[in-house]
Amino acid sequence: MFIPPINPQQIATPSREIYSAMGQENIARMIDALYVELEASSIREMFPADMKVSAEKSAAFFIGLLGGPPLYQQRYGNPMLRARHLPFPINRAARDEWLACFERVLEHAPGRYNFPTEHLEGFREFLRGFSLWMMNRN
Repeated sequence: MFIPPINPQQIATPSREIYSAMGQENIARMIDALYVELEASSIREMFPADMKVSAEKSAAFFIGLLGGPPLYQQRYGNPMLRARHLPFPINRAARDEWLACFERVLEHAPGRYNFPTEHLEGFREFLRGFSLWMMNRN
């Protein structure tokens, strides 16, 4: 199994102030937009036919990560995201595609979802480290 060249403990968590600015509804809408991008992406086959459940789980994770209530833990338990992603062949190309999908959403996030611009770069940095840690194939 491939172990990415990153210490997950060194991935800077995004500002929890993001939730205060965006709120739960906007974060969920932003993640829904991400899943629209993913549905049209080259990594579409990694997701179930109905992506609604995956989008809801991801939204619950990001709501808690960004300063909101810990919905993911309340609904599904400990995220253990690397372990949950092991069945999917995530290599550099898959990671890059996922990041590109998220980047397309983030381009419009301040206007569409009230994402605070002062926290965009920190969030992007988190996504780069987080997605690197999810890689499980060389």
